[in-house]
Amino acid sequence: MTNDTTALLLIEYQNDFVTEGGVQHGAVKAVMDGNAMLANSVAVLKGAREAGVTVLHAPIAFAEGYPEIGGEPYGILAGVVGSGAFKKGSWGAEFAPPTAPIDGEVVIEGKRGLDCFATTNVDFILRQRGITTLAIAGFLTNCCVESTMRSAYERGYRVITLTDCTATLSEEEQVVATTKDFAMFSRPLTHDQFLAELA
Repeated sequence: MTNDTTALLLIEYQNDFVTEGGVQHGAVKAVMDGNAMLANSVAVLKGAREAGVTVLHAPIAFAEGYPEIGGEPYGILAGVVGSGAFKKGSWGAEFAPPTAPIDGEVVIEGKRGLDCFATTNVDFILRQRGITTLAIAGFLTNCCVESTMRSAYERGYRVITLTDCTATLSEEEQVVATTKDFAMFSRPLTHDQFLAELA
């Protein structure tokens, strides 16, 4: 792994998840607190920036009325609609300040579902930059992170999942994803282990 061929992808570090008062924050707070997810994410972002690693941010946002989702959502997207989360132009859809993009970092446009590769040009951006290793962090561990991990694996990237920089709705789901599913499609590492591998 070399720094110039490595990217860090931060998925949905937005106020609705990260910040007190966000409509989905209460759902993920216990897991975030349990593994120090936000502090670890801030640390890995700082380290990646210092190492010259490409940093990408993948927010999700929907127009008023959620026309992108359709009339009868179910599963996780039904929860998004039901809670009124991630509305374009809202405070909840804004990047949470501790992990917000800085000049020169890539903001991925068009994420409307779970897999970052499905509705965005992230694959094009990574290949244009010569990226071969993709480290993934964010929300939800067993949803968007896992969906993106699987797609990256299928596309031939060397995938790293940052186990202590992810959070989901319960500790049980967190443990199953990080200890069972992640190893099938990635190299699960803590943020410290990942940073130690950077040159």
